[in-house]
Amino acid sequence: MPAALVYDAQDPFAVRVRFGDGGEDEFDRGLDDGALHGLEDGPDEDGGVEWLLSRDLLRSGLTGPAGEGDVRLWPARGGLDVLFLQLRAPSGEALFELSAAVVGDFLRETEQLVAVGQESEALRVDDELLALLQGGSDPSGA
Repeated sequence: MPAALVYDAQDPFAVRVRFGDGGEDEFDRGLDDGALHGLEDGPDEDGGVEWLLSRDLLRSGLTGPAGEGDVRLWPARGGLDVLFLQLRAPSGEALFELSAAVVGDFLRETEQLVAVGQESEALRVDDELLALLQGGSDPSGA
């Protein structure tokens, strides 16, 4: 099943995984306005499914079991380039095999946009709070 990893610096803690055929055999990754896309065609309009994962969960899953409940991630044994992703929903569950090298490369590219440990600064929480307290006006004047 085709899948794409998508990262947006405006939501720095999250990575979206889109499942479904976006009409492309290979995924072109590129930087665009602070976003890193596995697909260039935007939101999944073909009835595919999108899951929101923690960037830290993906990072942790590269080296050992990570996650609990509906989302679990773990590397294959024996040094294989396989990362297992298990997703559970009320309608069922699925087990996916991902390339650990591709996920690792993707995470390194996200870190070029927002460094590990700098996610809170990228959110601009203080600016958003100030805007709310000032009645919704943009504190930057834009």
